[in-house]
Amino acid sequence: MLNSTSKHIMHCALLFGLLIVFEIFCGGIKVTESAFVAIDPWEEYGTLLTIVLYLLRLLTFLTLPQVLFNFFGLVIYNAFPEKVVLKGSPLLAPFICIRIVTRGDYAELVKTNVLRNMNTCLDTGLENFLIEVVTDKPIGLPKHRRTREIVVPKEYKTKTGAMFKARALQYCLEDTVNVLNNNDWVVHLDEETLLTENSVRGIINFVLDGKHPFGQGLITYANENVVNWLTTLADSFRVSDDMGKLRLQFKMFHKPYFSWKGSYVVTQAVSFDNGIDGSVAEDCFFAMRAFAQGYTFNFIEGEMYEKSPFTLTDFLQQRKRWLQGILLVVRSTEIPLRNKVLLGISLCSWITMPLSTSNMIFAAIYPIPCPNLIDFVCAFIAGFNIYMYVFGVIKSFSLYRFGLVKFLACVLGALCTIPINVVIENVAVIWGLVGKKNKFYVVQKDVRALVTV
Repeated sequence: MLNSTSKHIMHCALLFGLLIVFEIFCGGIKVTESAFVAIDPWEEYGTLLTIVLYLLRLLTFLTLPQVLFNFFGLVIYNAFPEKVVLKGSPLLAPFICIRIVTRGDYAELVKTNVLRNMNTCLDTGLENFLIEVVTDKPIGLPKHRRTREIVVPKEYKTKTGAMFKARALQYCLEDTVNVLNNNDWVVHLDEETLLTENSVRGIINFVLDGKHPFGQGLITYANENVVNWLTTLADSFRVSDDMGKLRLQFKMFHKPYFSWKGSYVVTQAVSFDNGIDGSVAEDCFFAMRAFAQGYTFNFIEGEMYEKSPFTLTDFLQQRKRWLQGILLVVRSTEIPLRNKVLLGISLCSWITMPLSTSNMIFAAIYPIPCPNLIDFVCAFIAGFNIYMYVFGVIKSFSLYRFGLVKFLACVLGALCTIPINVVIENVAVIWGLVGKKNKFYVVQKDVRALVTV
């Protein structure tokens, strides 16, 4: 079996090999005369169309900052780290509260996952912990000294009018509800998120280190039974995003330049009362506000498990909510401009995705000559984004578990999902821009609810 370093070297070799091939294929690296465009677009297409074509080509550069963060994150740091080793005794770790937020629609799922997560913590040797379930509806969590159910009253309102998940999280911090001390740590999970022994050890190391008040790690989506192969393979891109961009911004810079995810959030108690604009993507608003106040972040080793949306409709709704929530954060006057520059550029690249997608069609119909550097960078961005899907599959699916044939089928399947994913993302952008912004769509999370008798 290959060791961690060998896997990383092979991954880098595959990445650079595919990039070189893609550059030559797309004309980013010109090796023949036929790779050069020999027409004058101003005469061939006219002034207006030529300007539009060049503007569409330049839109590609909006994705360059996050592509570079992902590239260096996947290359600089070992993409296949060994199992997390404890740097101290779990008995010496500060008190940890694992806080799960739910509407209460999937009571059996929550109860099952609470039990699984509690056993995972105990198997890792963690003793000083509590699992809190914060719910809008009572779920009947069995009484246990390590669990606590908190039901948010319907009449509860925060000072700024926070809604949805942010409202529930803020209720936990009220003096009459909160049982934690200032030195205790909170691990925020979604109701479907599963801890692993690796992630628990990573969290223990993070809180024992104590240098940074905020932390987050990797989440993978192809664990246990896969419900929807299409959405799971599409989410392989998110796995690469965690191992690239997220890891680089936290390990090298300790800042959430591009924000972070809403689950697998480790922090000490802070306010979630950020008004309506901070309620749709409460994780993003929370991170950017902490960034503006000078707090630092770090990457936590060890992965957690989640499942991708069970239907394409849920997949679309999820992306739409993310875009709308991030749009509200970027527009908010409470976040200084200097702290959301890269997030704003990333959002612009997302919003202009329909135009960038049309560029692929126009580039084939109306080729235009560009400086070699522009051709090289455009091919690099496209080739690397394709590799993100490949790496996500390699990271998510075990070759030893699936076998070579099924493993390669998953890689090919992920590549085949790219056109579908692009269409869904485009629809999400248009719907997100024209639709109502202050809504919080919750996707189907319990596979048992899909089974009818």
